[in-house]
Formats: sequence, structure tokens, C-alpha cells
Amino acid sequence: MVTVQRWSGREARLLRDALRMSLRDFAAYLGVSDRTVSNWEAGGAGYQPRAESQGILDTALGRAPDDARTRFAEALGMSDKAAPVTGRIEVDSHKFLPVFIGVERAGRLREYLTPSEGAQWLESSSTRLDHPEAQSCVLHVFACGVAVFHLVQPHEPAALTDLAVWRYRSYASDLPWARDRIRELLEGDHAGAPNPEYVLSLYCLTSGPWAGDAYDTALRLLSTPSVLVDRGAPGGPAPLACTVEESLLATGFDHPDIVSFGVRGVSTAYAGWSGVAYASHSSERSLTTDELVACELTVQALWCFTRHIQQMVEDGQDPSMPERYGWRFLRAAASRLTTARAQETAQHVLMREAIMKTSGLAERLRTAQEALRESAG
Repeated sequence: MVTVQRWSGREARLLRDALRMSLRDFAAYLGVSDRTVSNWEAGGAGYQPRAESQGILDTALGRAPDDARTRFAEALGMSDKAAPVTGRIEVDSHKFLPVFIGVERAGRLREYLTPSEGAQWLESSSTRLDHPEAQSCVLHVFACGVAVFHLVQPHEPAALTDLAVWRYRSYASDLPWARDRIRELLEGDHAGAPNPEYVLSLYCLTSGPWAGDAYDTALRLLSTPSVLVDRGAPGGPAPLACTVEESLLATGFDHPDIVSFGVRGVSTAYAGWSGVAYASHSSERSLTTDELVACELTVQALWCFTRHIQQMVEDGQDPSMPERYGWRFLRAAASRLTTARAQETAQHVLMREAIMKTSGLAERLRTAQEALRESAG
């Protein structure tokens, strides 16, 4: 039977998720206040409830149904459930290309688009576009002035290196394509609008030929594909020797900037400096692709927004935005992205924390907020 040596806010949250209870129901189940549970979970792994509460949590785990204890063990990494293994690599590539077009332009463009069903606090509208190579292309236009292209491109590469090289080579066509489409949509009203500068990727792995530690390493490599590519090659990005990938898969690969947000038995997931890699092992309990995409859209929209403010500062300007999207907007965004919600699962919280950390968005939000607040006087 699974036991917990010392409960922290993290284990308390995982137990609540395993029991599939809301925060309020879990508090009632334990016989404590909603605020007590909220404080535990907000403290995460660094917060340890007092001795009396430790006993309450021990008792709750002991009387939990068998299926809940199994889910709890898997979430803690105490399950030996194997990762899925197949003979080929199948991965869905999701690319995000953000560009700041301005609040006024975004407002005019959104009049012709369909309101999105994303986060209500970050208004957006969207439309489908044709792309020469993507299975699907959706343009999301946020009321705060950011447009984000989302491209979906399934792949069956012979090796991870092939996928990594394709990713970098495709940038050469994706970025100018996004620039031209924005100009077409703005119908000449694009003077001063920056060009898309970068591409962020999300890889959803659906099958692979690895097992055990190699499977885990493959996901890490997907989140940091630059380690498989010579980006300075004379003819453009080129693959490193095939032995590099083979060696890394055999011996393991890690980096301090890679953050795991997978749950044992449910998913393997990593966020890195180049993007996110995710593999589901339980369709009923893992994050959905829509949830992963929604998180990335929010993060990339705000990253691009703060990048615009940073650029104004570096150009020697006093940054300014419409009051609705001033420093209070950024303060609210930071709070929403860093505070756990009552109905969220631990997976959602871990996903957001990992992506926030590797993207550096939390610090960018603080810096941009300070710059706007200073300019506002």
C-alpha cells in the first residue's frame, strides 16, 4: 500500500485529484476548511501541513477507494506502468508564430473573425487559413494586440533528428509566410507592424519505438531539438551524425532548463527552451491537445505582448498601451497564470508552471508591468 512519509501541498493536491474531488468536497472529506486546503496547494512541494493535518491526510489516504489509491500512486511515480511502444515515430507538430499588430488593428480584424472559446479574461477571435504544408492553420487574434498563427503538421520521421532539422528549415518559409498573410489581412494597414520573429513548437508524440528510459529521453530531445542539429552549417540547418541521437537515447539526456510536468502512468511531458513535448499514456486522464494548445496560445500571446513593450523601452521610448491593457492588465495576467484554481487538476498546474518557467514569461510580465507603471506616472 502506498504511504507518504511527509505530506506537502503537492501530495495533498495529488490526493484530491486521485479522489476526483473539487477543493470544497475535498475539504469536507478531510473535515477542514476550504482555505486550509487552498493554502496547502498554493504552497506546493515547499509547504508542509502541521502534524495534526499530516494525520488527517494519512487517514484520508487510508480510507480512499482502491482505484483512487492506484491513481495517487501513479501520480507520485510509484507505479511501474510501462510507456507505449510501437515500431515507428508518429508526432503531431504544433507551431505557434506570434506577432504584435497593435490593439486598434486587432480590434478591426476581430470584427470579421469568430470569437474564440479560450480564456475569457484574454479575449480573442480566430479564423482558419490555408497553408501550403500544414494540415490545419488557425489565426488567433487577441484583443490585446497580438496575432498568433497555429499550424498543425503531422509527421512520421525516420528519426528525431529528421524532425529537428525539418523544424529549423521550415522556419525559413513559415516566418515570411506569416508576415505576408498578416499584411494581406490588414489590407495595407500594416505600416509599423513588426514581423513575426520566432516559432515555438509543441510536439504531441503518439507512438515511438523506444521503451523505458529511452522513451523518456526521446521526449526530452523533442523539447530541445537543437542538440541534434548543426544550425551553423553552410547550407542551413543540417543533421548531426546519426550516432549523436543513438548515443543520447542509449545514455540519457537532460538539461537544467528542461522541466518535467508529466504524471507517472498518465503522461510523459517536458517543457524546454525550444518548446514542449507531450505523450499521453491514458486518454481518460491525460491533458488533451486542446488544453495544451490553449496554454501555449495564452503564453505566446503574452510573451509577444511583453516583447513589444521591451522593444519600446530599448528604442528609448516611454512604453504606453491603452489603459485596458496597461500595467493592471499584466498584473492580472501574472496572477491568473501563477495561481492554482479550485477546479484545476495537478496536471494543469504543473503544465502551466513548467511552460511559465521555461518561457521566462513570469519575469517578462513583471518587467513590462513595471515599465508601463513607471510611464503612467
